[in-house]
Amino acid sequence: MKIYHKFLLYQNKLLKPYVRILLGLVEALTYLASLLLIVGVIYEHGFPLSVDEVAKIQVLYKAVWIIFLVDVTLHISLEYRSTKKQYRRLAWILSGLLYLTLIPVIFHRPEEEGAILQFWEFLDGKFYHLVLLLIFSFLNLSNGLVRLLGRRTNPSLILAVSFLAIILIGTGLLMLPRCTVNGITWVDSLFTATSAVCVTGLVPVDVSTTFTTGGLVVIILLIQVGGLGVMTLTSFFAMFFMGNTSLYNQLVVRDMVSSNSLGSLLSTLLYILGFTLVIEGIGMISIWFSIHGTLGMTLEGELAFAAFHSISAFCNAGFSTLSGNLGNSMVMTNHNWLFISVSFLIILGGIGFPILVNFKDIVLYHLRHFWKFVRTRKLERHKVSHLYNLNTRIVLIMTFLLLVTGTLAIAAFEWNASFAGMPVADKWTQAFFNATCPRTAGFSSVDLASLSVQTLLVYLVLMWIGGGAQSTAGGVKVNAFAVVVLNLVAVLRGSERVEVFGRELSHDSIRRSNATVVMSLGVLFLFIFILSILEPQASLMALTFECVSALSTVGSSLNLTPNLCDASKLLVALLMFIGRVGLITLMLGIIKQKKNTKYRYPSDNIIIN
Repeated sequence: MKIYHKFLLYQNKLLKPYVRILLGLVEALTYLASLLLIVGVIYEHGFPLSVDEVAKIQVLYKAVWIIFLVDVTLHISLEYRSTKKQYRRLAWILSGLLYLTLIPVIFHRPEEEGAILQFWEFLDGKFYHLVLLLIFSFLNLSNGLVRLLGRRTNPSLILAVSFLAIILIGTGLLMLPRCTVNGITWVDSLFTATSAVCVTGLVPVDVSTTFTTGGLVVIILLIQVGGLGVMTLTSFFAMFFMGNTSLYNQLVVRDMVSSNSLGSLLSTLLYILGFTLVIEGIGMISIWFSIHGTLGMTLEGELAFAAFHSISAFCNAGFSTLSGNLGNSMVMTNHNWLFISVSFLIILGGIGFPILVNFKDIVLYHLRHFWKFVRTRKLERHKVSHLYNLNTRIVLIMTFLLLVTGTLAIAAFEWNASFAGMPVADKWTQAFFNATCPRTAGFSSVDLASLSVQTLLVYLVLMWIGGGAQSTAGGVKVNAFAVVVLNLVAVLRGSERVEVFGRELSHDSIRRSNATVVMSLGVLFLFIFILSILEPQASLMALTFECVSALSTVGSSLNLTPNLCDASKLLVALLMFIGRVGLITLMLGIIKQKKNTKYRYPSDNIIIN
């Protein structure tokens, strides 16, 4: 044995257990420091502070900085081999950026003006330190959450708890003095935070007059996190920067984001985030063009308006910064492109990320063939016959049928009623917009209480069905609804198999779809029944509309939400939470799963008809 092996700590087998204990303690301290840093940033920007409080927060930031430096240094020096495998290139870059913060500590401030002085001041500045520490904090917490999956914890329960944690954090943020104009009760804050995270849109207060700019920023961040999904974001950060997740972790995350394989897991997460940013960016530009110079806002105000509504629309949240939502008089005339832009953002957000990924594959396939034709001047005879997978076909067909049917029905019932006095183009635009919003955005351009009973029934059906699976929309999902309808058709035709587009649907898909529909109707009945006791003055239509809107995370209301008592608001908030997490997912997290048995009972028939 070489002599230096006896002296290096990380090579000594006797000291390795103690090294791991030390690193574990430092890691736990790092998690605590990450949480304290985030709390400190929130406290600093949420409350008016005295000089003494500012000084204490600066001490906290410095302590967190030291802990992060110690953590990185110990991992590199004591477990270099495992750290080298664990860290991705970006993690090494961030570690290097963290060590650069030592330059102002080691070297004095340069006396001569120039680039060196500017570089020194930048490294010594609060902005650089705080942004870097926040990035490290989010990475540490994300990595810890994903590693929790490796302990065989129920993934459904972790998903539900993660949404609940974000809701509680959002509730606290919205109650900060700098987030509201005149304060807000904890019930209204909890309700609004739940509505934002669950991308619903139901609010008990006027968003435009209750919340300050800081409060609106908090709301839009909650919408973005809720729309993408907490686990999607944390999994992305953990895998993209660290890359040390176990096989079990990757399997769980793969099922959450519907990735085809483990090899494409990180690329699927990248596509989800990429599609979100690109579509929201294009939507922001489109909305800005539609309102530029018409609302009396500054350029910064118009861009903020466009960004807020683009994110809110793509995430199917339905929040608006305008009083009266999009039914505000400033946008109701000569703004058809605004409503069309918002409608298409809702549709793209509601069809689901797997469909967008399939679209990407189709576009790339055609581009490759076109480029090959340009180079060779020969058409390829052998083409892929199944570019559109079964899930894509079902979602697109159902979405098209629901949009067309809803548009025609709403136009027919409201042409000379709520749409009376509008130009023909505005009527068709409003019909299309109001057929899109129930799936499941919650924006409103007309007073829903003024709609006919027939239109409200159309709204209820569209809200209950919702959008596509693995999307920002809610409802029972068009996938499940289509499977239930196809199963019904097969039963009526006497077929033993459910077939569509040359494919036989799996027994598990049929069982889960039927269970989703039955559980949805059962939960709706239970909550409508309880609310009818708590709100005896409200009509049955208004209560049903409110519950369907909450469970399907739509956000439309017959002006009932602000008039609910606190107990009713909490129940509706719970309904929004159930709708966003998913009935099946929530039940899987609560109910103990039965192990598969190797025996089967004799089959028997139940008299149905």
